[in-house]
Amino acid sequence: MIADCIAPAEENRPRPDRPEGLAIRPPVPEDAAGITTLIGLPGFRRGTLRLPYPRQQDVEARLINAGSNSVTLLGVLDEMVVASAGFTRCDGRRMHAAGLGMGVHDAYTGRGIGRALMRELLDIADNWMNIRRMELTVYTDNAAAIRLYKSFGFECEGTQRDFAFRDGSYVDAYMMARLRP
Repeated sequence: MIADCIAPAEENRPRPDRPEGLAIRPPVPEDAAGITTLIGLPGFRRGTLRLPYPRQQDVEARLINAGSNSVTLLGVLDEMVVASAGFTRCDGRRMHAAGLGMGVHDAYTGRGIGRALMRELLDIADNWMNIRRMELTVYTDNAAAIRLYKSFGFECEGTQRDFAFRDGSYVDAYMMARLRP
């Protein structure tokens, strides 16, 4: 499995900067219902550590309490939240690093939405917050996400065995990181 993570990224083919009609913006409190729906989708949840049946009040609280060390962006199509991505800067002697997470609506994967969000997040991290190291964890069976991350320069740094319990069994995850070029 680790070979999938360390194999070279597929050659990048030309892609539009952003899918037509996609708005990328920070969340506002009125987005809580849309975000709750998004993170409750089976496919979205499968790629994260989230549990079924998220509560809207938890999403609202998270939006209200977001700190200055974190950046969250939404992908919105036709006023529907179709993706969420963000990172949180580490503290102290790790202020040069941040942890990243993202997910796309089950019905909108493979359309370049995750790529567009990643491009925006890395621009903010690189050019506005001086983050040198971006880290993430991805399940080893999430081939599409691994390809996306590798295309942005993320490299596999190791495997965490039995990382999480999902759908009745334990799953492994890769630790990946990108050092700012």
